Order: sequence, then C-alpha cells, then structure tokens
Amino acid sequence: MKSQNFERTLPEGYKESYVIDATKGKFSLWLNVIAMALMVVIAVPLVIVIFHMGEVHVSSTFLLILCGLLIVYTILHELTHGIAYKLMTGEKLTFGLTLTVAYCGVPKIYVYRKTAMVALLAPFTVYSILFIALLVALPDPTMKLAVALLFAIHFGGCAGDLYDTFIYLTKFKDPTTLMQDTGPRQTFYTK
Repeated sequence: MKSQNFERTLPEGYKESYVIDATKGKFSLWLNVIAMALMVVIAVPLVIVIFHMGEVHVSSTFLLILCGLLIVYTILHELTHGIAYKLMTGEKLTFGLTLTVAYCGVPKIYVYRKTAMVALLAPFTVYSILFIALLVALPDPTMKLAVALLFAIHFGGCAGDLYDTFIYLTKFKDPTTLMQDTGPRQTFYTK
C-alpha cells in the first residue's frame, strides 16, 4: 500500500511543472510577509479579548517560557510532517533549518498529491485544534495569552504549507501529480 503513495523514480512522461523554494529571494520575502500578516490577524483580536478577561502578568520569565515553547512547537510541527510522511511512505526523512524556514522533507522519492496534502496539512490541523482547545479550556488569562501567541505564530508558520495546499487545490487537481519535497523546496511534476 505504501508504494501507491509515492514513486522511487520519476515515471516516464512526467515533467517539472512548478517549483516552490522557500529559501529563494522574492518568494522567501513574500512568504514571510504573508506569515507575519497571518500572525497579526490571529494575535491582535485574541490578545484584545484576553486582556479584557482579567489581569495578565507578562514578565521576563513569561517571555523566556514563551520562547522555549516556540522552539518546542517548531520541532513538533516538523515532526508532525515527518510522522505523516513516515506513515504514508515509510521512507527516510530529512529535517533542517535555514534562515527562512524550518523543514521536513522526503527528498529521495516523489509523492502523490494525496500523500503530499496529508503531510502538508497535518501540523496545521493537529495544532490548530490543540491551541483552540487550550484557549477555551485554560482559565488563567496569562496562560491564555501564551497559547494565543503560540497559536498566532503557528498560523503564520503554516503559511508555506497552506500555500502548497492552495497550489494543489487550484493548479494541480489531478491525483497523479507528483511532488518531490526536499523540505525548503517542493517541485511539482505532471504528465
């Protein structure tokens, strides 16, 4: 079954159709501007609501803990991509960090559209549900603020994943579309 999710070599008749590279100039800048905009759109209303809920205690300890949680979240986000890829392909994963992006990829294979979309959307789905549940469940406004900021960063951090998904939904609807995902670079192939 796993072999139906990917190809080890590019099948005959396929050609490169589109490339997304999160480490290259204008695209990287554009992607980061969109990510920041998404963060602001999520953070501002949540922060306003939370500050009206009660006293919020922001200290250097709070900021230090928030930074630590951000590092942990980033690792978990990429591991979630990896778990999805591993479950669907069983292949070796690649993880890394550049100046513009943290990433997980499966560079030695070509994954079909369904496999790619599951891996792309796994962190967005899992952590959106988790952060929303925590925002609702946590009683303390300071804890809610930490979760709200992590949720905003999460949402912005998914900009590349959401962009790739958008490309699949608008440009590459054929289930036979293949993608080679090195992590920071996705190359789409069509017949």
